[in-house]
Amino acid sequence: MRIAVLCPSEIALRRFMPALQGSRCFDFSGIGKASPEEWFGARLSSVSPEEIDAQQKTETGKAAVFISQFGGKTWDSYEDVVSAGEPDAVYIPLPPALHFRWAQAALRAGKHVFVEKPATTTLAETRELIALARSGKLALHENYMFVFHRQLEEIEKIIGSGEIGSVRLIRISFGFPRRAANDFRYNRQLGGGALLDCGGYTIRYATRLLGETARLTTAQSNFVADFSVDMYGSATMVNNDGVTAQLSFGMDNNYKCDLEVWGSAGTLFTGRVLTAPTGFVPTVEIRKGNESRVLPLQADDAFLKSITHFRACIDDEVEREKQYAVIERQAAFVERFRELAGGGK
Repeated sequence: MRIAVLCPSEIALRRFMPALQGSRCFDFSGIGKASPEEWFGARLSSVSPEEIDAQQKTETGKAAVFISQFGGKTWDSYEDVVSAGEPDAVYIPLPPALHFRWAQAALRAGKHVFVEKPATTTLAETRELIALARSGKLALHENYMFVFHRQLEEIEKIIGSGEIGSVRLIRISFGFPRRAANDFRYNRQLGGGALLDCGGYTIRYATRLLGETARLTTAQSNFVADFSVDMYGSATMVNNDGVTAQLSFGMDNNYKCDLEVWGSAGTLFTGRVLTAPTGFVPTVEIRKGNESRVLPLQADDAFLKSITHFRACIDDEVEREKQYAVIERQAAFVERFRELAGGGK
C-alpha cells in the first residue's frame, strides 16, 4: 500500500513522515507541491512572474527536503498526485478550507484519504465526503491523533476505579499564544478560526468522556480587533446522567492543554492531554483534601497509532464505518456550536 503527501507542510515533515516510517503500514510514494494555479487560485492573473517564481522555488525546496530524507518522487501539482496511478492513499495536511476539494478529488480517483482535522469546514461537506468514501469502499480518516494516546485510557481507568468518587464536573482547556499574522489560522478564506483549529479538540474529547448521549447546550465565539476569525471561545456539554463538561479554547491565549475532572471524593488534573509528543511522559495529579499525589502515565506515539488505525480502516469495512460515524458526529457538533454561538462575526 503506497501513500503520497499532498503539500510539503511542516507537520508532514516533522510528525507524519517519522510516524509513517515507524508504522510500516505504507510505502512512501512521494510529495505533491502546489502548482501556481493551485497556490494563487483566482488571483493568479494579477500575480507577478517574480512572485510566481518565488512561490515555486519555495515549494520545490520544501519538497526536495522530503525526497532527500525519505525518497519518493515529486509531483508538480496536487492534481497530478490525485490523478496518478501510483499512490493508493493520500495524506492531506492543507489548511482546512482546502480539505474538501482535495479529499473529494482523491476519493473520486479511488484513493483512501488521511486528512488533518477538521475533515472539512461544514457538516454538508463532511457528509458528502463520507458518501463518496462509502460508495467507493474507501477509508476516510480525520487526524485527531490525541484520541489514540494511551494516556486517555489510563485516565479513564482512574476515573472508573472510583478513585475520585462520582464525577461532578469536567473542564477541558486548550489554547496557545498568538502566532504570526500570516498564519492560515487567522485567515477566514483558508478555514481559520479558533473553533476549527483548537476548539474541535475540546469537543472531541468531551464527546468521548460524556459518551453517546453527549450534547452541546451553550456556545460562545469571541473576536478581537483586526481579525476576521474567532480567536477564542467556550462551550458547555452535558449527557443524560447530568455530567457537565465546560470547554474553553483559543489562539490568542496563554498556553493551556488541561483536563480537570472534579469528583465527589477528589479531583484529577493533567496537562498536555491533547498534544503529548512522541516520548513525552504525561502525569496526572490527584488531589483529595489537603493531600496530593502525582502519577506518571505511559509515553506513546499517537501519530503512529493514528496512521495504523487508518490502515485498519482500509482493510476492514467495520472499522471504516465506525470512523465515518465518528467524523460525522464531530462535524455535527461543530455545526451545532455555530448555531448556538449565533453563526460567528
